[in-house]
Amino acid sequence: MGKGLGPPWLVTDDLWGRVEPLLPVRTRRERNTGRLPLDDRKCLQGILFVLHTGIQWEWLPQELGFGSGMTCWRRLRDWNEAGVWDRLHRCC
Repeated sequence: MGKGLGPPWLVTDDLWGRVEPLLPVRTRRERNTGRLPLDDRKCLQGILFVLHTGIQWEWLPQELGFGSGMTCWRRLRDWNEAGVWDRLHRCC
């Protein structure tokens, strides 16, 4: 880590400002809404943590506040299917 830089999995406001508009809008069901979904920014940080450290998805530490590894993996899958990463690479 360079001087004054945080861990590489922490999403800066600048990066989040570029990513957030590209994410698909999730709608909640009217009936049986279940739990509130985890914040997209926290999921992105969890995804970056797994990619940076190389740990398995199911070993993502809950204490970090990124949600479960499976939640982050599903969000990565959904964002990939929605073309988020391709659009991010084209625009930024």
